[in-house]
Amino acid sequence: MEGSAQIKLQLISHLKGGEAFMPVEELLKEITFEKLGLRPKDLPYSFYELFYHIRFTQKDILDYCTSREYKEHSWPADYWPQEKSPVNSIAWEKLKEDYFRERQLLIDHLLAPHTELLGMVGNNTAHSLLREVLLVIEHTAYHSGQMLIVLRYLGLHNPD
Repeated sequence: MEGSAQIKLQLISHLKGGEAFMPVEELLKEITFEKLGLRPKDLPYSFYELFYHIRFTQKDILDYCTSREYKEHSWPADYWPQEKSPVNSIAWEKLKEDYFRERQLLIDHLLAPHTELLGMVGNNTAHSLLREVLLVIEHTAYHSGQMLIVLRYLGLHNPD
């Protein structure tokens, strides 16, 4: 296997989590629908708000990498939900489905034979696919840690 293929597989492993942070799948298993909108210990965000933000940012970067019609979103207004919890369980399930579907689309794009890690994305000659994938990994890891803190403060995660 050539070097770039090995790097792509390692990046995918990090996108899925578990290398340096708890996989999103595991975090989602620990939260109850009723507690999604709680902001414990005066934290400025709920579990739902953090997950929404992770998903929106991942989708934004996916679009940036794959769409010639990409349009920038307004920061920070578009990147965070207006409400602390989903409107209903159907909306929550859709958000989760969208996150995993879009993560898989990013993985598929990364694995496509024509895709080069150092190839420029979008209309920007300074941003490579590697940079964008690393942003998704770093961003997800950062906010996953915050989601874990929310779970702990809600009494839903005990590392022991």
